[in-house]
Amino acid sequence: MPVKIRLQRHGRKGYAYYHIVIADSRAPRDGKFIERIGSYNPNTNPATIDLKFEKALHWLQTGAQPTDTTRNILSAEGVLMKKHLLEGVQKGAFDVVEADKRFDAWKASKESSVSKTKEQLAADKQAAAKTRLAAEAEANKAKAAEVAKKKADAIAATIEAVVEEAQAEEAAATEEAAE
Repeated sequence: MPVKIRLQRHGRKGYAYYHIVIADSRAPRDGKFIERIGSYNPNTNPATIDLKFEKALHWLQTGAQPTDTTRNILSAEGVLMKKHLLEGVQKGAFDVVEADKRFDAWKASKESSVSKTKEQLAADKQAAAKTRLAAEAEANKAKAAEVAKKKADAIAATIEAVVEEAQAEEAAATEEAAE
């Protein structure tokens, strides 16, 4: 039975997330599977991967073939690295302690790069929010100045109308007094 490690699609149209499953290659994509070993959500930034590391490693060592996308996921999570190191131990290139030390060093560097990326994304988001806020404040100042100008013009027009009316009444009063 040719066993594959592949993705099983879930979610709504345009917003998919995936289960990482062990399945017979002849089974339908979203159909029968042997075991579910994790999930993958590409909708978050960075993508969220939840994987049962030991199960994935076990299935790789027993001959399950990952698809291209799951190979990338397993590589990013370090399963393929661990498998490679364990094969080196079996061949006698180094011992288990050295393999664990190498894997831990790789995992630490990977986690630091991921955390750096997350911090950079958060900083970029915060900077974008600051620039939007500054632009909004400028737009509000411009609107306030425009409204103030309109009010001043309206008050000036009202005063002018009152002055003209007063002058017209005064002129009428002087005409009556002249008669």
